Amino acid sequence: MQDRFGRTFDYVRIAVTEKCNLRCTYCMPEEGVDFQGKEKILHSEETLRIIGVLARMGVKKVRFTGGEPLVRKDIVDLIEGSVATPGIKAVHLTTNGLLFDRYAQRLRDAGLTGVNISLDTLDADKFVRITRREGLEKVKDSIKLALDMGFPRVKVNVVLMRGFNEDELKDFTEMARDHRLTVRFIEFMPFDGHQIWETGGHFASAESLVKQIETLYPGIQPAPGTRTEHHIFQGNDHQGKIAVIPAFTRSMCGNCSRIRVTADGNIRNCLYSDKEYSLRELIRSGCKDDEIADVFRKAFAEKEKDGFESKKASSAQRVAVEDIGRVSMTQIGG
Repeated sequence: MQDRFGRTFDYVRIAVTEKCNLRCTYCMPEEGVDFQGKEKILHSEETLRIIGVLARMGVKKVRFTGGEPLVRKDIVDLIEGSVATPGIKAVHLTTNGLLFDRYAQRLRDAGLTGVNISLDTLDADKFVRITRREGLEKVKDSIKLALDMGFPRVKVNVVLMRGFNEDELKDFTEMARDHRLTVRFIEFMPFDGHQIWETGGHFASAESLVKQIETLYPGIQPAPGTRTEHHIFQGNDHQGKIAVIPAFTRSMCGNCSRIRVTADGNIRNCLYSDKEYSLRELIRSGCKDDEIADVFRKAFAEKEKDGFESKKASSAQRVAVEDIGRVSMTQIGG
């Protein structure tokens, strides 16, 4: 599947729940958001049907996200079903790590090929400030467990914020010295439910992060990575890698290979687009697989050149605050 800009899509990110057991300040208000009822969230068989259709269209990689995907009790069944889908080569999961130990062995046995664990600070007090919950040691233990269990790919996602955790950059990069993991610094994005993003003071650009890494490790060399890992390095004496994801500056849009499905069954062809393409009611009306494929083709065909164009097109449609739509990353799929 290719769009009008020649980009091939082979990767789907599927949010399986809007719920999360953390309340990160850049994602969700402390009081939470109005989660949709269970009846509006895609059932596991509906999700697996979508994956089957996408696999026949050329999608090879699936990532389950949320909210926090491990709060969904059938997550292992979803992974097992995805792994068994002809054409799917890789099934990954992004988690905050709090429940990982409960599921780790079953996830490994189900064939999960990669796990990304989100962790924004190595300081216990800061962890409580950013997540509004306890649990730093549990997340660190989950990273160690994932490595010990030999998951093929283990990554640590760090949202780097000026004035909050930018001073921990070296502490995080040193994790890649002795461990076979990738530490990924992600630019702060404007999906914070109108909380701390509005000040504008926390943004640390990918360019500045790359410079800091090159200063810390003179002579560090570029390394192979995924298409979103626009800047990726590996030190001579490092077992793991260090990556910077320009999620806000959007310099990687030309390499985009993904599409998103929200927990309530809507396609989003770009993180910065408010436009959605509904699948849930179509599926529940008894449609044929070809009709599901047609909705994806339409979404692909209408994908903008980059995140700036998507944002511009979405903004043009807004005439009132209530038109902004989903304001929390947990509703979009992280």
